[in-house]
Amino acid sequence: QLQLVESGGGLVQPGGSLRLSCAASGFSLDYYSVGWFRQAPGKEREGVSCINDSDDNTNDAESVKGRFTISRDSAKNTVYLQMNSLKPEDTAVYYCAATPGSRLFKLCIPRAADYWGQGTQVTVSS
Repeated sequence: QLQLVESGGGLVQPGGSLRLSCAASGFSLDYYSVGWFRQAPGKEREGVSCINDSDDNTNDAESVKGRFTISRDSAKNTVYLQMNSLKPEDTAVYYCAATPGSRLFKLCIPRAADYWGQGTQVTVSS
């Protein structure tokens, strides 16, 4: 059974950092592009950062470039999202998603994702 489980969310002050984890079970993430998405109340789900299956190239939203970094640890079958310099507008439920091959990396949009995790809440507030 393919499963993605996110962790690492929480409450952080503006300017702080968090690291989200997306652990996979039932399949190897090495053959999947993986993405982080977020959804704030009243807004559509949006792509944050996606990583390619074959070369670990990344595709990042303009709003997070220079602040967020997506990475992969094949030994742990886990993808991370390091979030620095957090802003109140980063507050959302963050989801990881995976798709075989590079389609999710190239598009980094929700409809390109085949498998989803349950989400983890990130709140940036003083």
